[in-house]
Amino acid sequence: MIEVNLESTITCPVCAHQKQEIMPTNYCQWYYQCLGCKTLLKPLKGDCCVYCSYGTVPCPPIQEDKHCCSND
Repeated sequence: MIEVNLESTITCPVCAHQKQEIMPTNYCQWYYQCLGCKTLLKPLKGDCCVYCSYGTVPCPPIQEDKHCCSND
């Protein structure tokens, strides 16, 4: 059984502000507002959520090698 890590640190690509967050397990988080510069982050093309694009740990479904929501 895979142990899923729910803590991920999001780093803003605009101002480099970092914030540790607890990832949701029941939905994909497509938007995240940076607390430093107020930029609204969206997943990069090919990533399913903001954690997969800007976090230190990918989202729970990706960690479990399962299908995740897509932003395409």
